[in-house]
Amino acid sequence: MPPDDETLHRVLSDALLSARIAPGAALREVALSEVFGVSRERVRKVLQRLGAERLLELIPNRGAFAAAPTLDQAREVYEARRILEGGIAGYLAQTLDEPTTRALAAHIGAEQRAVEQGDRAASIRLSGEFHLMLARATRNALVLGELQHLVSRTSMLVALFEPARAMRCACEEHGDILSALSAGDSSRAMKAMQQHLALIETRLRPNAEQPSGDAVEVIRADWAALQAAPQPASGLAPKVRR
Repeated sequence: MPPDDETLHRVLSDALLSARIAPGAALREVALSEVFGVSRERVRKVLQRLGAERLLELIPNRGAFAAAPTLDQAREVYEARRILEGGIAGYLAQTLDEPTTRALAAHIGAEQRAVEQGDRAASIRLSGEFHLMLARATRNALVLGELQHLVSRTSMLVALFEPARAMRCACEEHGDILSALSAGDSSRAMKAMQQHLALIETRLRPNAEQPSGDAVEVIRADWAALQAAPQPASGLAPKVRR
């Protein structure tokens, strides 16, 4: 059975965030439509969504290519995140409600499980979502929109330049942030958030072994593995094993 758009998006984004596709590699519409057994129009729609999320670069009249961020771009982006998210943390220390606190704790648990399972793509996605959950908790659409833009710009930086072992550190740092928020300590929450983002930036390192996999072949293998995996009782799509 052909996948729905959410499954298409998940398979493609997982492949990109797993750092197995070479930066700048082409994601060819025709080839991908054949891999998934869907129309080019559906593939194009998902590629456009991935472009908006900064996982792809969309070049008119040329196509879609895996994002190729550079470490030179990291300083400005993480500085902007520290300014914005320090304010978010300070604000939420005085306003965070109990249901959101429980949801954040559960989310950190999901992050930890992804790290333990070695699922790098899920770890990166969940790590970014933790920050977006905090932005949503402000109930300010402008704050959320700005942070979505910044988080999308850092996902591929982390995928390409942060060592996989560092994802465990990020989970622990998220726990420190939540602890400060739960204590209602604005100063400590701001400091924990800014330190966390500064540490991510310092963990980004040039990678001597940049991924070199052909985009379509990586995605073909992931889709074949997903189809071959037993379906869970819930009916949800199983995770691609790596």
